[in-house]
Amino acid sequence: MRPAPKSLPYPVAMADEWPIFGRDVDGVAWRPDPAVAEASRLARFLRSTGEPSLAALQARATVDPGWFWGAAADDIGVAWSRRPREVLDIRGGPAWSRWWIGGGFDWSWAAVEPRAVRDPTGTAVTWEGEDGTVRTLTNEGLAEAVGRAARQLAALGVGPGDRVGILLPMLPETVVAVLAVSRLGAIFTPIFSGYAAPAVASRLADCDASLLITADGFLRRGSWVDLKSVADAAAAAAPSVRRVLVVRRAGDALPVTWSEDRDHWWDTGTEPSDGGPPPAGSPPERDPETPFMVIHTSGTTGRPKGAIHVHGGFPIKAAQDLAHTFDLTDRDSLFWFTDLGWMMGPWAITGGLLLGSRLVLYEGAPDFPGPDRLWELVGRHGVTHLGLSPTVIRALMAHGEEPVRAHDRSSLRVLGSTGEPWNPEPWWWYFREVGEGRCPIINYSGGTEVSGGIVGGNLLGPIKPTSFSGPCIGTAADVVSESGESVRGRVGELVIRTPMPGMTRGFWNDRERYEASYWSRWPGLWAHGDWASIDPDGFWYIHGRSDDTLKVAGKRVGPAEVESAAVSHPAVLEAAAIGVPHAIKGEVIVVLCVLHPGQTDDAELRGAIGRSIAEVLGKPLRPEVVTVVRSLPKTRSGKVMRRVIRAAWLDLDAGDLSALDDPAAVEAIRRLGRQP
Repeated sequence: MRPAPKSLPYPVAMADEWPIFGRDVDGVAWRPDPAVAEASRLARFLRSTGEPSLAALQARATVDPGWFWGAAADDIGVAWSRRPREVLDIRGGPAWSRWWIGGGFDWSWAAVEPRAVRDPTGTAVTWEGEDGTVRTLTNEGLAEAVGRAARQLAALGVGPGDRVGILLPMLPETVVAVLAVSRLGAIFTPIFSGYAAPAVASRLADCDASLLITADGFLRRGSWVDLKSVADAAAAAAPSVRRVLVVRRAGDALPVTWSEDRDHWWDTGTEPSDGGPPPAGSPPERDPETPFMVIHTSGTTGRPKGAIHVHGGFPIKAAQDLAHTFDLTDRDSLFWFTDLGWMMGPWAITGGLLLGSRLVLYEGAPDFPGPDRLWELVGRHGVTHLGLSPTVIRALMAHGEEPVRAHDRSSLRVLGSTGEPWNPEPWWWYFREVGEGRCPIINYSGGTEVSGGIVGGNLLGPIKPTSFSGPCIGTAADVVSESGESVRGRVGELVIRTPMPGMTRGFWNDRERYEASYWSRWPGLWAHGDWASIDPDGFWYIHGRSDDTLKVAGKRVGPAEVESAAVSHPAVLEAAAIGVPHAIKGEVIVVLCVLHPGQTDDAELRGAIGRSIAEVLGKPLRPEVVTVVRSLPKTRSGKVMRRVIRAAWLDLDAGDLSALDDPAAVEAIRRLGRQP
C-alpha cells in the first residue's frame, strides 16, 4: 500500500493532465517503440513506484515532493556516504527548503570513485580539439587526475568554502578542475570562455574568487584565441584573485605573459605540505547542503546574479533529468554542444558522470573546417545522446543535407535540445536528417537557477514538433494567469508549485534579491520568467521570456549589463537593450542610445559603441544593431519601458501607453524599426 502524501503548508495544483499516450493525437511526429519504451529507465522507475501512470506519478510528486525525490535518488543510485534520515525540510518556507537532512554526499567523489573501482579501464571522457587531436581519460585515469589536481589546488591554498573561477573551454582539464575544486569543499564559478575581461572580472569579484583556472589559449575557426590575456586583464580588475592556474593548450602557438608571483602551470606535480583531500577510497562526509558552485545568470536589472548550488542539489537534479527525461545510462555517450559558462556545461559534467556515462567534449566551432564537423564527431565517437540548440541547427541546415548524410549516425538514439523556442522547419530538419526520423527530440527547458529542466519530453509517449511532453518528471510545473490561477489553452506564466532539490539556495550575498526575483509575485510559487502554454492534447510549449532577459543563441544576458556596457562609451548618455527575432540565432540584441549633448550620430560612432559592448561582454554578445534616438520611452517615475521599445521596434501593438512621459518617443522608435 502506498503511504498517504504528506500535507504541505502552501497550496498545490494536482497534475491532472498529461498527453494521452494511448489514443491518436493529431500532428504527432514520433511515437515510441513499445519494447524500447518498456525497457526505458523512466518505465522501470514508474513501475517501482507502484503508480499506474505518469499523470499519477506527477500528481503524487506535486503533493509529496519529499517522497518523490527520495524514490528518484534511490532509482538513479545516488552514492550517499551517509543515508539521509529525512528528505525534505520546508520549515523555512518553500524558498529556503533544505534537502537530505542528516545525509552525507560529495558529488565529485560519487561521480568518479565508484566507477573507477567498478570499471577502471572504461572511458570516462573523450575530447576532440578543433585541430583533430583526440584525448581520452579512463575511469581510473580521471580519478587519478582529480586527485592530483586537488592536491595542487590545496598547495595553492584552496580550502573549504573558497571560491575558484574557471575560465576554460571544454577540455579534459575542465572536467578535472570542476571535480577537484568540489573535492576540496571549495566553490567554483564557471565563466563563459568567450567573455571579454570586464565580464569575467565582474563574476570573479561578485563571489570574491581567490584563484582563477584558465588556459593559455584555445582554437576557434582555425585561429588561436589568447585566453591568458583575457584572464590577466580580468585578474587585474578583480583584487580578490591572488593565484592564476594555467592549462597548457596552445603551447608555443601563443606568447604567454607571466607573473612569477601569481601564475602557475596546471598539473606541475606540486604537493601540499600538509592536509589535502581525503584518500580516494573514503568518501568525504559532506553535508549535501554544502555549496559547490556559484553560477551567474543574467537578470533584467543590475549585476549578474550568482546562483548558489549545493552538492545535493544541482548534480542530483541533473542526473535525474538525464535518467528519466533523456534515458541516459552507463552504456551511453553524452555530447552536448555547450560551454562551461552556460548551465548545460556543468549539467552534462555532473549528471553524466554521476550516471556512469561517457562524456564527449569538443573544443571548437560546429562547422569548422567544414559543415560536417559535428556529424563526423558523432560517428567517430559513437555518440548516443546529442544535444544541440535550435540556433546551431538553423546555422547547419543552411549547408543542406549532404554533410549530414555523409556520416554514420546509427549510434544516435536520443536527440536533445535546449536554449530557446523552436520554429517548425529546423525542428523537422533535426528530426528527419540528423535523427533519421527514428530518434526522439527531447525538448528541454528550464534554467540555471533550478539546475536543469522544468518542462521536457520523455521516451514513453508521442512527440509533437517543437513541443514538450509536459513537466520534467517530479517537477510541479504549471501555467498561470496574472492572478496565479492555472490556465489552459492560452499563454500564461511558467511557474513551479513545490520545491525541488535543484533550486538555487539563493544568490551570493543577496538573499533579498533571490526572494524578489522568484518568490515575490505569487505566494509559494516560483515564477520563472517564461511564457508557456498547454494545448488541448496536453503538450506544452515555451514562447520566450516574459521578462526582459535577452537570449542570444541560447546565451542569456541581462539588458542592464548590455546597457551598462553601452554607457561605458563616452558618447552615450543612456541606453536601452532589447531582443528581437533572428532567423539563425533566435534572438539578437538591438541597442538604442541617447547621446551626450554635442555628440554627432554617424555610422562610425554607432560601430564604436557596438565594439565597446563587445569589449565588455565578448564578441558573441555584440549587438546586431546600434541606433541613436532622441529619448527613450519612460514612465513618469523614470523607468525605461523596454516592453514598449521592443513592441515599437517590431511594429507591434505597444499596449497601454498611459504611463509614458513622452509618447512621441515610441513613434520615433517605430520608424527606426521599419527601416531596412
